[in-house]
Amino acid sequence: MAIGSVAACTTGDTSLTVNDPYEATNRQIHAFNKGLDQIALRPAGRVSGSIPDEYTQPITNFADNVGLPSAVANGLLQADIGGAATNTMRFLINTTVGIGGLFDPAGAIGLTEQKTDFGETLHVWGVGEGAYIELPLLGPSNQRDAVGELVDLLFDPLDQVGTAPQLDYGTFTRAADLGLTRGDLFDTIDGVLYDSADSYEQARLIALQRRRFELGQEAPADDAIDPFAGDLNLEGFE
Repeated sequence: MAIGSVAACTTGDTSLTVNDPYEATNRQIHAFNKGLDQIALRPAGRVSGSIPDEYTQPITNFADNVGLPSAVANGLLQADIGGAATNTMRFLINTTVGIGGLFDPAGAIGLTEQKTDFGETLHVWGVGEGAYIELPLLGPSNQRDAVGELVDLLFDPLDQVGTAPQLDYGTFTRAADLGLTRGDLFDTIDGVLYDSADSYEQARLIALQRRRFELGQEAPADDAIDPFAGDLNLEGFE
């Protein structure tokens, strides 16, 4: 379930280079993911959007915090010592002073999370993105980032450094955070999935453009709106 690799975009850059040799299969997976959004994530988002922020923010904080050990490991693999140090300090402060990560005192003193993943690590090592693919539940991706998703999933450093509550509730809060994000961006995500003439093509365009921009490969279209610039990866449930 990736609510965040797709950002909303009004027209987008139609000149974007697209390598999609598996389009027929990708479209079938897209339809499956979109169906899951209709029956699960979209209703959850509608409910979560009505809940006051003071009740939902601790869930988001906790979910972000349990993902930090993975970001630290990837920062080190990329030789980004500064980013790894910042994420380490965030994790230590928010896990202790922030009561396991429910609160974000690190952010209050200017320690902003340096987001990264193993897909970016592979990019830093010189691995190309490969063909575009859509993953069940996880949404738009490419061959390189799909390998990264698998590595991040199977080798989570939280297993070695997390507290018992973080280990017990980490997966649950990450899933719950997807529903909260869907609620926060309800109309924007609906615009991509249900108001586009071709939601697959729109989601693919936006996902590719955003990822390449994240990796410093090309600038976004002037009219692109990127509400997912946090964690998630929309189309996974589109």
